[in-house]
Amino acid sequence: MKLSNRLQTLHSLVSDDYQHIWDCCCDHGFLGVQLLSDNKAPLIHFVDIVPSLMHDLEGKLTRYFPQDNNVEQHKRSQWKVYCLDVAAIPLNKHTGKHLVIIAGVGGDLTQKLVDDIHHQHPDKDIDFLLCPVHQQFELRSHLKALKFGLVDEVLIEENRRYYEILLVSNNQGESENIRPLSEISNVGDKIWAPSCEHQLQISQQYKAKTLQHYLRIHQGQDQQGKPSEVKHIIDAYQAI
Repeated sequence: MKLSNRLQTLHSLVSDDYQHIWDCCCDHGFLGVQLLSDNKAPLIHFVDIVPSLMHDLEGKLTRYFPQDNNVEQHKRSQWKVYCLDVAAIPLNKHTGKHLVIIAGVGGDLTQKLVDDIHHQHPDKDIDFLLCPVHQQFELRSHLKALKFGLVDEVLIEENRRYYEILLVSNNQGESENIRPLSEISNVGDKIWAPSCEHQLQISQQYKAKTLQHYLRIHQGQDQQGKPSEVKHIIDAYQAI
């Protein structure tokens, strides 16, 4: 199956450094299935809270990626399916480096899930690959307050919607000594230094759309936020 631009970009940011990859809020599991096909980690975990989705996904995985105990099988990625709240994923049952992918939900929920996982497993070596639908500034500010480090960030456009994709680390891994991490910016850094004309156009359009959103709130035209709470956000984007 051909992945969408957003899922392809998420996939491109996944390295081979992980023992466990958690595809959270996985919906139909398209991204996780591609990671499974590419043997990106010894164990790929699929997590969603919708029973019907997880039942259907488990049936497809059983059919197309059968698991047994022969030696050859263990050269390939294994999989597990969970129907539960993402905040309750059992990282404590597994050793090694984890990648937790949370994509396609709002920034506020993304922030809550990262918070819950981080506080339950403060000593685990975890990277988070995040693609929030909204509230990117607020999410970035929170990750910065948690003292997470930035591994990479990408801005994409898909179906006339813009997505920031963040790969961040909780700074608990020994590999951080050799892997360069940057401080997380509240508005982004690399995403405003495009490598081509197309990306330049995307970044300019995204900045304009984001500013329009916060200006509407500031002027009292949007009930999603309080005017007094967005002035510093407007200033930060205007300073880019």
